[in-house]
Amino acid sequence: QLQLVESGGGSVQAGGSLRLSCTASVYTYVVYCMAWFRQAPGKEREAVATIDGDGSTKYTNSLKGRFTISRDNAKKTLYLQMNTLEPEDSAMYYCAADGPVCKSIMFSTADYHFWGQGTQVTVSA
Repeated sequence: QLQLVESGGGSVQAGGSLRLSCTASVYTYVVYCMAWFRQAPGKEREAVATIDGDGSTKYTNSLKGRFTISRDNAKKTLYLQMNTLEPEDSAMYYCAADGPVCKSIMFSTADYHFWGQGTQVTVSA
């Protein structure tokens, strides 16, 4: 069973940066499709970015350029570098995984069977 543990959330001022991490507990991590989602209070959980086992990435258009998803397969860790943060980025951020076959587009929560517990990001104006 794959387990995911996020870390790196916190409180920052607008314009600041944070790097989130998500560590997986399974040896065959490299074959999994991974993603970051976020959910603000009262809103639906939305995809931020996805990354395949070979490193191919996709982003929600509105976030591309400020956020960067990456993975270190040797460390079984997924990252989300978030720059120029805005108050609207405040949310609980979740990492998600599924596999071993990755579809071309996986921006739905229904595409992922494994989820972390989330890490809170708060951006103040």
